[in-house]
This record gives sequence, C-alpha cells and structure tokens, in this order.
Amino acid sequence: MTVEVVRFTVLGSERDVVAGEQGRPYTVVFDGVCRMCKRLVGLLRRWDTDEKLELVPFQAPGVQARYPWIPPKAFTEAVQMVGPGGQTWEGREAIEQLLNVLPKGRLVSWLFRLPYARALGDRIYRWVARNRYRLGCGEHCQYRPSSVDFGEM
Repeated sequence: MTVEVVRFTVLGSERDVVAGEQGRPYTVVFDGVCRMCKRLVGLLRRWDTDEKLELVPFQAPGVQARYPWIPPKAFTEAVQMVGPGGQTWEGREAIEQLLNVLPKGRLVSWLFRLPYARALGDRIYRWVARNRYRLGCGEHCQYRPSSVDFGEM
C-alpha cells in the first residue's frame, strides 16, 4: 500500500505536512506575537507529559500551506487545534479538546459539561481573543498587527 506524502521546503529544512512534528497526533496553532498565548503554550508544554502536542505559531513559514482548509483569518481570530485525520477545533472548542487530551486537563474538563458552560465559554473566549493584546501583559502587548481585524464579535 502506497500513501502519498506531501513535502515542502522551508528555509532549507524538509517538513512532513501529513504527520505532525515527531509524529505527534495534535497540532496547536497559536498567535506567536501574543504574550498571553505564549504563556498558554508554556502551560501546555508542562501539561503535555505524553507529548501529544505540536505547538506552532501561525506566523511560522508554511503553516497556512500545511493547513489549507483553515482560512487565513481564522488563525488571527482563535487558536486552532488539528487532530488525527485533519479534524480541526477552533477557539473554545480547541481549549475544551486540549483539556480532554492532556492528563492534567481532565481535572477541569468536566466544567464544560455544566449547563450553559459552552455558550458562556464561547463568549468569554471571543472577548479574550479580541482583547488579547491589551489584557494583563503591560505596554508590550498593546502591539496589534495592522492585519488583525477582529471586528465586532
């Protein structure tokens, strides 16, 4: 049986588009400029004791080519999580899926099963994402790329 694998070259290194880094089943694509997002990634690295996650900033070369089914604007609006077979979760759904995948996350993932938790979680996630360059990071997080337009959610 032959399986086609698409490969491309970025800055002289070959990367496999089908499988994640080191064969990890999930890829989390985040805003590499946002300090709050970087702190979340630090937490994910500590909680990922089974090494299931590949963590990639959406600004990295080749990310959009690697996930052509995700609209470019979606990367600027919410965290994206891509699982086996290309299944994709975005925003609050990605956070919920992360909590289900990570061993320590299961301790709090039950919160999403409470009444209205998902609807409230969506609203909170959208507000935080829209204001992430201003929240709790100090003056350095006031930077907002001109290409990022969240509009009114």
